[in-house]
Amino acid sequence: MAFDCDVLIAGGGPTGVTLAILLARRGISVIVAEKEAMIHPLPRAAHIDHEGLRILQEAEAADAVLATSRRAGRYDFLNARGQVLLRFEGSDKMGPGGWPVANMIHQPSVEAALRRSLDGQSLAALHSRWEVGAFAEDTDGITAQVATPEGARTVRARWLVGADGARSPVRKAAGVAFDDLGFEEPWLVVDVLVDDPSRLPTANLQICNPARPTTCVLMGEGRHRWEFMILPGETAEQVSDDAFIEKLLEPWHVKGAVRLERKAVYTFRARIASAWRKGRVLLAGDAAHQTPPFAGQGLCSGLRDAANLAWKLAAAVKGEAPDALLDTYQTERAPHLRATIDMAIMMGRMVCTTSHWSAFLRDTKIRIGRALRKLPSGPPAYPPLSTGLILAGSPGAGSYFPQAIAADGLRLDDQLGTNPCIIAHADLSIPRLAHFAAPIGAWLDAHGAEAVLLRPDRHVFGTGDPVRLREAWLAATGMAAPNDMLAFTCASHGP
Repeated sequence: MAFDCDVLIAGGGPTGVTLAILLARRGISVIVAEKEAMIHPLPRAAHIDHEGLRILQEAEAADAVLATSRRAGRYDFLNARGQVLLRFEGSDKMGPGGWPVANMIHQPSVEAALRRSLDGQSLAALHSRWEVGAFAEDTDGITAQVATPEGARTVRARWLVGADGARSPVRKAAGVAFDDLGFEEPWLVVDVLVDDPSRLPTANLQICNPARPTTCVLMGEGRHRWEFMILPGETAEQVSDDAFIEKLLEPWHVKGAVRLERKAVYTFRARIASAWRKGRVLLAGDAAHQTPPFAGQGLCSGLRDAANLAWKLAAAVKGEAPDALLDTYQTERAPHLRATIDMAIMMGRMVCTTSHWSAFLRDTKIRIGRALRKLPSGPPAYPPLSTGLILAGSPGAGSYFPQAIAADGLRLDDQLGTNPCIIAHADLSIPRLAHFAAPIGAWLDAHGAEAVLLRPDRHVFGTGDPVRLREAWLAATGMAAPNDMLAFTCASHGP
């Protein structure tokens, strides 16, 4: 039976569409099946970090997303009296990914930018009102039954990716269970349109008030969000009433400055799928994991999934690497994801305290920590890759390689392309790299390295002698790539 595509992706949200673009740019044919008729018009995710925008840069959507996003210089945790418990500053500065550290977004605008990019990919197509149903796997691929407006049809693909959300029919059909990480809190989310921005906070806020834990954050241009913890005895219907919401907003003195756009009750959960790959079925985004929103990493985590999976899946489809390469997807992503969730839970526990005594103890501990100058200046750093496709033991292996920006605004990744590459000290005079010679040279010197091998997802495979790096890469991945895909030289990449 002939293949309709190399990869069938269930779910046309940000994770699925980003993955489709990254695959198509690597020569992989993709069909995205999205059950909804159009992009959901109301806000959902609120934040993309610098790493997420770097991934959207490769997906050719970052500039459009940045144009509609906003930045707040501070992220404050306040107690019931409005006093600062913790203050994280610098989120409006440039991050290692080469984009602003924190970007408050309007998700429908993000999705629209991604779909415009997808429309420009000849090898990828998104079909609305297509819903993946039952599927069967054989040694060569997947045969899926898909409901479409024109009736049922069969789609034959080499691989199936479930990027179809927290309820993921693909995950359920594959028989994959969730591991519960022990966080479950119901919250009311209130999104508003802003008519008078001068009356709204300019910082992102967590109000650690045991009487009503509350989040107040910027959103994309012209919008703002509040999240209110639902207290014991309250019902979803009760807190969703417009009069109840108006009373919740009274202390913020924004009447007449905002208009209600959306209200929704969510249960914030922390869960990870027990398996992200089962045969020829893979999971990504909310289908593979769910994180509480306090660290703003839900959408970012899905984008990181896409970046990690795209180059590996492309190599497997092309026969450049064995299918076993895909086993490193969960191995690499899960520890990072668990650290992300742990950070979100830590923030959530701090915010969600409803006991006045516990809040007093929390505030006292933080006050002592401030006096001893032991409070963190920002959220804990995400861990580097500690296992998987890295040259363990070499300096910098598994770390996130920073994206240098030239004086004229040119970004490093735009010169590197989508393949793995080796950058050595000797290469820094090449015209294509000369703009970035100083920061790259400083990074190599800091790690005592002659050269660095960068993976396509911009994590460091390893450092050392260029020839040995290339041999180690081929041994680790099985990728029999031609020289010009690995050696960054003037001859292979041009001036």
